[in-house]
Amino acid sequence: MHTSLPDFEMPNEEQVHLAAESFRLLSDPTRIKILWALLQGESSVACLAELAGAAPTAVSQHLAKLRLAGLVRGRREGTFVYYSAADEHVRRLLAEGLFHADHIDRQDRSDHAAHSPAATTQVAPSAAS
Repeated sequence: MHTSLPDFEMPNEEQVHLAAESFRLLSDPTRIKILWALLQGESSVACLAELAGAAPTAVSQHLAKLRLAGLVRGRREGTFVYYSAADEHVRRLLAEGLFHADHIDRQDRSDHAAHSPAATTQVAPSAAS
């Protein structure tokens, strides 16, 4: 069936594994907060910890993993390291994930409202009137 599609091509194994690893690293809410903050500009561990509502040691561990995966970069200035998102791909990936989450959340709320008993039950006029 797929052979009849002119430009259909499956990704190679390395691409699949690297993409899966990136998605796995993005499956943590603290990492998403850290990346979102870094997409706004370069930041230190202390600032990221405050923004993400996490301990600096935890943020450092998250940053180390994100850096190994190529999602963030570090720049040393004296004794401080300032982090930034690796590139525009990270911005698009995170923006799409958040947009999708918002879309699902809105859809769930509208589906829930449309199927709630208050929305689907019609009150019959009183027989006494």
